[in-house]
Amino acid sequence: MADKASIVFVHGLWADGSCFSKLIPALQAEGHTVFASQHGLNSLESDVACVTFTLNHVPGPIVLVGHSYGGTLITKAGTHDRVGALVYIAALSPDETETSQQLQERFPATPVFEHIEVADGRLWLKASGVQDFAGDLPEAEQHLVLATGAVPDADLFNQQVPGTAWKTKPSWYIVANDDRTVNPDLERFAAKRMGAKTYDVDSSHVPMLSHPDFVLDVIREAAKSLEA
Repeated sequence: MADKASIVFVHGLWADGSCFSKLIPALQAEGHTVFASQHGLNSLESDVACVTFTLNHVPGPIVLVGHSYGGTLITKAGTHDRVGALVYIAALSPDETETSQQLQERFPATPVFEHIEVADGRLWLKASGVQDFAGDLPEAEQHLVLATGAVPDADLFNQQVPGTAWKTKPSWYIVANDDRTVNPDLERFAAKRMGAKTYDVDSSHVPMLSHPDFVLDVIREAAKSLEA
């Protein structure tokens, strides 16, 4: 086994790699190789390909960490042979026969969907919705989240590609109890279905920003399982 596992972060909608900025420096200081996939949210296929390119570049074993829609991506790309562990943060994790949308439709819609606008074929989060996305952050950080978020293709959640990594890879799952973007009951269902080691935190949809130390401890645990 490697002295230190590598860590690859995978962002969701209305985000980019900077959403992990409170985690990356600490993990680098501890000796981990760390990368964040900068996928464009243009299609599920191209996003999975971008994560895979990153995995090809990073030495194994890898802890693959996905937030929100990033959970769909690590579920697909995580079948890569360098990936040893999966960490889901308030994330989707569709089964082989599900789309992200079908998984979401199992549960009541969350308040954020009252603040969505479709324009130019993209799915925009209105400024009025940032409270439902990141309401436990200071106002200045909420504005930064809104300003740096990539805007997804409107059909992204209806697309499908093969791969269900959580069926063969050990998984950790962080449930955000106060999430108003992904239904917390969906998160609990997903964690139970994959048999993940599960941790709950009283957080909005972005615990990596509002509770970074909590999230870091879960990632460290997953990494240590590959370093033993």
